[in-house]
Amino acid sequence: MIVAGFGFRSAAGVDSLHDALRRAGGAGQVTALATAADKAASPAFQTFAKELALPVHAIPPLALKSPQTATQAPASIAARGTGSVAEAAALCAAGPGARLVQSRVISNDRMATCALAAGETT
Repeated sequence: MIVAGFGFRSAAGVDSLHDALRRAGGAGQVTALATAADKAASPAFQTFAKELALPVHAIPPLALKSPQTATQAPASIAARGTGSVAEAAALCAAGPGARLVQSRVISNDRMATCALAAGETT
């Protein structure tokens, strides 16, 4: 399975999320979406998930701090305690032994990030 993890600003729209996924190379191969628990309920993310007909994994704040991320963004470290919300969410949702297949990429409008992780569980 391939999980697309997302980090995004509160003002991000559905188009930003689609662009980030496309830039990460995940369109058509992703089997689940993941993001921080507080972001999972955002209207844009919910619409995005419905458009793709994919399940959403809402990752709790403590869990986001666990995985080692390839990216070390200072703003993400300060706000969430992880180098990349997108990478951490993807790794958490993909399960034990998951690996990044695409590190964080940023949407053209800089409102959303996406990373892909491969794992064996949902």
